Amino acid sequence: MTMRPTTADWLSILLLGLIWGGTFAVVRLALDGYGPVTVACTRTTLGAVAMLGLMRVMGRRVPRLTPRLAGYLVAIGALSTALPFLLLSWGQQYVPSAFAGISMAALPLFVLPLAAIFSDEPFHWRAAAGVGMGFAGALVLIGPGVLAPGAGLSAWGQLACLAAALSYAVASILTRRCPPVDGVVLTALSLTVGAVILVPVMLVTEGVPGWTDAVPGAALLFLGLLPTALAALIRVTVIRSAGSVFMTLVNYQVPVWSMAIGALALNEALPWRFFVALALILLGLGIGQGRNLRARFARAAPAG
Repeated sequence: MTMRPTTADWLSILLLGLIWGGTFAVVRLALDGYGPVTVACTRTTLGAVAMLGLMRVMGRRVPRLTPRLAGYLVAIGALSTALPFLLLSWGQQYVPSAFAGISMAALPLFVLPLAAIFSDEPFHWRAAAGVGMGFAGALVLIGPGVLAPGAGLSAWGQLACLAAALSYAVASILTRRCPPVDGVVLTALSLTVGAVILVPVMLVTEGVPGWTDAVPGAALLFLGLLPTALAALIRVTVIRSAGSVFMTLVNYQVPVWSMAIGALALNEALPWRFFVALALILLGLGIGQGRNLRARFARAAPAG
């Protein structure tokens, strides 16, 4: 049976786009009081605790951990939480939050060729053209001379954000190949793995965190709870109601929200190349996933 999204589903998609798009600005606020490893670790650990609690409330159980499943969980946890959270936190010390948000728009462009190599999804000429267009957008985004002598830490911050998008893309492929696991359970276990990885790194490099000012502390709490526990619950509800294909529409909002929130809340400058890069990346996504997009919008008329 074809699932038709309701008005509540559309509002949930908009809310998720706002939450995830605003995450980059909140990371920037947290960095005013904490180091990047502490931000990544606290975000992951609070998210893990919240998701484990949600898993218990919803009556979800941990599946039998075979060596194969355990290997996937460790890899997915490292590449979907620990590594990208750390890269984004470190990179956002040197780049605007809007840059980090636009970098995430390139994620599907990494997924397309990886899925063709490691999964069973075909990589046709339209997908290749879309990836090429999106890659051009990524080049515009980082700007000229990113690796030139004297480019400084800003260049490395940009590359760290793009590397985070690549890490998410690899994790996405692994998630598709992973043995069947309930979505809430997979999220909880992935965050737990990320916390196990990052806690010792934080203790060695930055020590035990304490409460600093109200704004950075509140930002850490936000990062650990809203973009993880609340967003995960909304995500599961939308997928059950309207399907996983409809859920992917949220990805196209995130960079727009990140640019708007960065400019309005943090007074970040938005160079012209940000707009050009976003347009090229979204155009590349449209070319590479044109057929899927038409199918999505064909089913996207809200039900009464």
